[in-house]
Amino acid sequence: MQGLITKKSYCPYCGEPIELILDTSVPQQTYIEDCQVCCRPILISVTVDNDGYIDLQVRSENE
Repeated sequence: MQGLITKKSYCPYCGEPIELILDTSVPQQTYIEDCQVCCRPILISVTVDNDGYIDLQVRSENE
């Protein structure tokens, strides 16, 4: 499973649903993206294993 996919999650600050576009061709990545609602920085960690399972973690900047 490689390519771009869309995943839904929730902002750790305001709790609003957010939509993330993930690049599954990269096995492990961590980056910061601003919330589409409250504009606060969200730390996003994505791990894709060999079977294509995606582990998505969304945290506030201070966690």
